[in-house]
Amino acid sequence: MKILKTLTGVLLVAGLLTACNNSAPQQESSAPVADSMAAMKEETISFASDSANLRAFVVYNDSVKGRRPAVLVIPEWWGLNDYPRMRARELAKLGYVAMALDVYGDGKVADNPDSASKYAGPFYMHPEKAKRRIDSAIAKIRTYDIVDSSKIGAIGYCFGGGILINTARLGDDLKGIVSFHGSLLGTPARKDLMRTKMLVCHGNDDKFVTAQDVAKFKKQMDSIGADYQFIGYDGATHAFTNPASTENGKKFKMPIAYNAKADTASWLAMEDFFSKLFK
Repeated sequence: MKILKTLTGVLLVAGLLTACNNSAPQQESSAPVADSMAAMKEETISFASDSANLRAFVVYNDSVKGRRPAVLVIPEWWGLNDYPRMRARELAKLGYVAMALDVYGDGKVADNPDSASKYAGPFYMHPEKAKRRIDSAIAKIRTYDIVDSSKIGAIGYCFGGGILINTARLGDDLKGIVSFHGSLLGTPARKDLMRTKMLVCHGNDDKFVTAQDVAKFKKQMDSIGADYQFIGYDGATHAFTNPASTENGKKFKMPIAYNAKADTASWLAMEDFFSKLFK
């Protein structure tokens, strides 16, 4: 199924910001299947990128033999807190090597919208900055002997989803990405650059990404023949996958809330997307 014009500037950003090596190589494995009872290997690493010190949380299931795909996790605008780590662990249970990335650098984490806006703003306004850091993460995860370097994907939430869409449209070296309630309109859609397959999971009641944004995004992607899927979930708002969203919405007076049904459905859609992508 085929489903951005340069950033429209500060207005778009302002609207968005108010919301939100142990195993040796063995024979290749296809779609990974993990034993949920197996021990997980976890580590926090750091590496230099774009004049910053990035941190990352890496986790994988040591019972899965052979090289396997890797999936990056790009966090919401709050940064690398417990939520992206949880998602990385869930990916590891599926058999992937997962890396939750500190895009901001130096482990910066926001606990209020003002700080989050300050940290996220430069990456919305300068998508190439995010691309350089994601590229560094891709290079780092490929140094793991258990990773199939030809099978690297990524998922992103809110800020992270929008950053991934921007990065993919700049021609990044990712086989596929999944955006959960991310922004849609950033970097332009260019046929000569776009080579990443994409799944977009969107809340149809999102107050920050409008129906007009959705229509424009689809038109742009269709115009270049992009390989993408777009799924909208009725009753789901911005940040619908994060259980903390309802409390944060009330605390900071933002129109965000958790939606368990959409969370489950979108995760299953992601599982299906990656299982086919990494065959």
